[in-house]
Amino acid sequence: MLDLSPRPGDLEPIETASLDELRSLQQSRLRDSVQHAYDHVPHYRAAFDAAGVHPHDVTSLDDLATLPFTTKADLRANYPFGMFAVPREHVARVHASSGTTGRPTVVGYTRADLEMWADVVARSIRAAGGRAGHILHNAYGYGLFTGGLGAHAGAERLGCTVVPVSGGMTERQVQLIEDFEPDIITVTPSYMLSVIDEMERQGIDPRATSLKVGIFGAEPWTNDMRREMEERLDMHAVDIYGLSEVIGPGVASECVETKDGLTVWEDHFYPEVVDPITLEPLPDGEEGELVFTSLTKQAMPIIRYRTRDLTRLLPGTARTMRRIEKITGRTDDMIILRGVNLFPTQIEELVMGLAPLSPHFQCVLTRRGSMDAMTVVVEHRVGVAPDAATAAGAELERLVKNRIGVSIDVDVLPPDSVERSVGKMRRIVDRRPKT
Repeated sequence: MLDLSPRPGDLEPIETASLDELRSLQQSRLRDSVQHAYDHVPHYRAAFDAAGVHPHDVTSLDDLATLPFTTKADLRANYPFGMFAVPREHVARVHASSGTTGRPTVVGYTRADLEMWADVVARSIRAAGGRAGHILHNAYGYGLFTGGLGAHAGAERLGCTVVPVSGGMTERQVQLIEDFEPDIITVTPSYMLSVIDEMERQGIDPRATSLKVGIFGAEPWTNDMRREMEERLDMHAVDIYGLSEVIGPGVASECVETKDGLTVWEDHFYPEVVDPITLEPLPDGEEGELVFTSLTKQAMPIIRYRTRDLTRLLPGTARTMRRIEKITGRTDDMIILRGVNLFPTQIEELVMGLAPLSPHFQCVLTRRGSMDAMTVVVEHRVGVAPDAATAAGAELERLVKNRIGVSIDVDVLPPDSVERSVGKMRRIVDRRPKT
């Protein structure tokens, strides 16, 4: 793979500023953001008043822990525009979640917010190895989902040539990669696997394509998945993190020269990790739930937003700013099976360690009598003999039992049997009766 480490002059001064400079900037911006939210968002004024705190009480970063949390339920309760801190006519764009589990969460952006968003996404693409003049194939979905337009604006800000393909039409994705010879692809990791499979189906060697960098986000994925894609594509696979409630993609990004966790762009988004049960802040290095406070957003400042993502904060390496460990799961996609907690990423790690099995799998939950049960439905790779596939399935059952501590069933199917992703992969299929 090419060495895409940054050259002198590539980085913004804040990326390598001293910790004292960074903390001073954060403290000043935090005070302004908290005051802005209190003055202009009725929800925050009521929440602060109910907690007995006032923006004037926030004199340091440590005081952030005295402020109330914001949850997705708060955003839904104020649907559609109740969390906006500027008049609606000053909002240049809105995005929203899918709303599959209730009302969608709506976020708004002023023109200044859109400029800041483009800046942090450009910074993320550059950290991943992208440079001005590169061709970027953007296979994130466009529309209310923040991924497509967020990546698009950041790539243009960096000076890339953007191919706005969006998601789906996998055969066309492959054709355009062949014809346009992009340097970078931005896409969900699960859909990238579908694109690779389609290349191989067409007789194209994925390692021979022009791609140098894949920037993958919008869903948890493991380092085993990274190794699979880097080996099959001969390119760098780099993680990007974001969520619409905070801004969209570009809240944090891995640096290609280290790939050791995602650098949080702390000059715009202040991270905390809290105990998901007690909600008490945890020291850096301990795993818990990730919480974000925006420092520069105008249309919709967010104070102590509970992301539900599980990770830990680590010291900076490639940049001054702290890193978050790769997201391994969410508190709301944790499966509790007969008293044992497990995440789909744990299953993925075991699947990726068994050569006959492909990365395409789903965890299917059912109920047998009064007990929950889980079957991992997974494909075997092309060319694997039936006996080898059966043996790999039995080994997966054994590994889950021994390493995670719960009994499951495994159903190994032929290639192309498991639902393919054109966006976020549906790893959990819940077929338990509704009560």
